[in-house]
Amino acid sequence: MSFGRLERTTGPQPMSDINMTPLVDVMLVLVVIFILTAPLLSSAIRLDLPRAEGGSPGAVPQAVTVVVDAQGQAFLDDQPLAQGALVERLRRIGAQQPDTELQLRADAAVPYGRVVEVMDAAQRAGLARIGFVTEPAKGAAAPVFGPETTAPAR
Repeated sequence: MSFGRLERTTGPQPMSDINMTPLVDVMLVLVVIFILTAPLLSSAIRLDLPRAEGGSPGAVPQAVTVVVDAQGQAFLDDQPLAQGALVERLRRIGAQQPDTELQLRADAAVPYGRVVEVMDAAQRAGLARIGFVTEPAKGAAAPVFGPETTAPAR
């Protein structure tokens, strides 16, 4: 019997590198999620909901009514005004009370361009709150407003 030298083989050495496969998988999943949700975020409608902390329940904000009839004539508080005079009156109102709401009543036959002119005049005057006044459709039920929605202008 011959006695030889017994050699021990060393086992596998521990790997000291980070396994990148799970990291790459997670990153690809996140990229796909961002690609799918990015278009949804850019087209979201933002609402400026009123706050009830500072005002009393019966408080109505200061409002001015502009009416545009079927011929395109603008009326401010039932007085007919030319475009230049309308801009000047709205500018005075905006300077005195900048949080005044403009309630716009436009006839259904008025061209959209005329409505935009009145809105532009209000914006240049410093009135940022504009409400569109409409009549409810015949036979339509009254809308229900929850805490996350706002009531339409009167």
